Amino acid sequence: MVEVTIDRGSGFCFGVVKAIQSAERELKQTDELYSLGDLVHNSLEMERLKALGLHTIGHADLAHLRNRTVLLRAHGEPPSTYALAQKNQIKIIDATCPVVLQLQKRIHRCYQETKEYGTQLVIYGKKGHAEVNGLVGQTEGTAIVIEKLDDIEKLDFHRDIILFSQTTKPLDGFGEVVEAIRARISSDVTFQYFDTICRQVANRLPNIRDFALQHDCIYFVAGKKSSNGQMLFEQCLQANPHSVFITSAADIAEPLPEDIRSVGICGATSTPKWLMEEVAERVKMLNP
Repeated sequence: MVEVTIDRGSGFCFGVVKAIQSAERELKQTDELYSLGDLVHNSLEMERLKALGLHTIGHADLAHLRNRTVLLRAHGEPPSTYALAQKNQIKIIDATCPVVLQLQKRIHRCYQETKEYGTQLVIYGKKGHAEVNGLVGQTEGTAIVIEKLDDIEKLDFHRDIILFSQTTKPLDGFGEVVEAIRARISSDVTFQYFDTICRQVANRLPNIRDFALQHDCIYFVAGKKSSNGQMLFEQCLQANPHSVFITSAADIAEPLPEDIRSVGICGATSTPKWLMEEVAERVKMLNP
């Protein structure tokens, strides 16, 4: 008989839980609620919320909306979004993750204090990611985004640099960027860096590696849009080559090989527990 274990550390992070609870609470009082972008990068969870009355819109749609209620997801938004909402008499339900909100305020304050000196504000993050867009917006669009080590070539090493990080980036990658800038920075300017990575997310990397090592086979459950899911799955795969990325229980069509005795099920910060439970039931059904 195959033993099936769901990773207790997987599933929604605090920020996503807060956003979904905000949506569910509002939808109990109204039949119509708009979300600016996918509330969570999981299509099945979004289908569940859509059935409750949640409509997902983009920034272009927001410009044409009037007198409606719009929920801002955990990733956060730039100041321009709040200004547009006020102009269009849109009621905002702000579900920005508290960790992201504090980082936005910190970057905004830093920008106000340093902009007249030509200091380069740098964000280690994924260009175009909703959280990063919100952070760059705190600097009137002037912050420099570094996605990978090679991107430090964008920097002027003869001007002051202050480095922050997207909250969901890996600690190792941030450390590499810090060391690379430190090695290149001119001695007559300053380099400051702030580790602004959320530990609830960062700690999942070593934890999920340990979990993957404990089982013969891993089913990693996440939405295809989830960048956090892609990063965590890579860690699973490195620790256990018998790791499989799936989006739902329906992706599992065949019984496991007879030598598989232990199956682990885990997922991203955007993966609902109910979905991992469905996968567990599917594995048990196919491997009685």
